[in-house]
Amino acid sequence: MNAPQPPVPSPAHDDLEAMLAQALRKPSVTVQAAPPVDALPAGPKRCGHVAIVGKPNVGKSTLLNALVGQKVSITSRKAQTTRHRITGLRTLGATQFVFVDTPGFQTRHGNALNRSLNKTVLGAVADVDVIVFVVEAGHFNLADANVLALLPPDVPVILVANKLDMVHRRSELAPWLRSMQERHPFTEFVPMSAKNAKDIQRFYAIVEKHLPEQDWMHDADDLTDRSERFMASEMVREKLFRLTGDELPYTSTVVIDKFEDEGKLRRIAATIVVEREGHKGMVIGEKGEKLKRIGTEARQELETLWGGKVFLELWVKVRSGWADDDARVRSFGYE
Repeated sequence: MNAPQPPVPSPAHDDLEAMLAQALRKPSVTVQAAPPVDALPAGPKRCGHVAIVGKPNVGKSTLLNALVGQKVSITSRKAQTTRHRITGLRTLGATQFVFVDTPGFQTRHGNALNRSLNKTVLGAVADVDVIVFVVEAGHFNLADANVLALLPPDVPVILVANKLDMVHRRSELAPWLRSMQERHPFTEFVPMSAKNAKDIQRFYAIVEKHLPEQDWMHDADDLTDRSERFMASEMVREKLFRLTGDELPYTSTVVIDKFEDEGKLRRIAATIVVEREGHKGMVIGEKGEKLKRIGTEARQELETLWGGKVFLELWVKVRSGWADDDARVRSFGYE
């Protein structure tokens, strides 16, 4: 992998104001239309790794899915939904983007699971071409600062001020962006919303120029390097978290017991692992309705993802203290 280029000098006040004006689409500023995502300028092949980092629940997985154009990383309101290094791929024109979504860096609990997740974050930023540091537009707290302190000084860092659509007093963003530049010599500032297609198009062009000229690492139509077996466990876990809300601890996980591919039919058996007997009842629900709904919604999404039929069986088991057991954490597929 080519050596990363040093960060560019900090933008001047006028440049920052112009950037903010463009991002907010003020009438006084001429904004060039973003090119279609499948029509980036032809040229030498580029390919590189782009790590997406930030505190829990800041929108990293939503951003990754928008950049790939399809769900490859699960989302929910529960902190630490993402637990693995998820690679999303997008090839546009002559450039292949290898996006790496990471767990939110966790400092509140020091159990074996969180040590594993934090190790994943540190590993992801150690050998990439660009780092995308995601924060909520207009906000910065100790959790953000803890992640920022982990970033290597010799890798370009793009600040993504996400959830721009949630900002009501946008006039305050310019001084906030200036304060962010004082915290770190960011290579680029990108106020945006991951749900805005034009913002996503603009983001490709910003990232592209920081990627090295080299051959692609994957086929042009690949979307992720993760296996179908892995995606099945993730989809079940997403529905588990979404349908149980805040009642179920985040330490619950999903283990695939069987995965058989029969042409366009996939037969999957999975176990939802919880830490307490009371949690088992939350997952199963009255007369098994909650577990049935988790299975139905996961199956439907997997069928859409793979374009074929899925037969999904789910069980629930109690494994007390698994998140504090390094050996069991590894046995459940965590690094």
